[in-house]
Amino acid sequence: MNSRKINTDAVELPIDGILDLHTFRPREVRDLLPEYLMACREKGILEVRIIHGKGTGMLRENVHSLLKHLPEVISFRLAGQDAGSWGATVVRLRPMDHAQTGKEPDGYLNSE
Repeated sequence: MNSRKINTDAVELPIDGILDLHTFRPREVRDLLPEYLMACREKGILEVRIIHGKGTGMLRENVHSLLKHLPEVISFRLAGQDAGSWGATVVRLRPMDHAQTGKEPDGYLNSE
């Protein structure tokens, strides 16, 4: 299992492109989200599904507000019916510059 320790009180999250926020406190999301997205980019995962739940919409609004300010985010939208509908957000990320990581991201095809 691909895992990376992200500082959330010693919780180890799988870096698989799906982040379920149900188990996190709202104040943890501000730091967790950018860290998780960076870990995904490092692994070449450029489409991420963030599960924030339907509820009152407060967490969704917070997630969307954070995403708007992250330069690595190309776009985001609510998930389709088959992926959580308005209880999840799908994020498209910019690939890491291989100079930053020293290697090409997984699944990266060089057009040269």
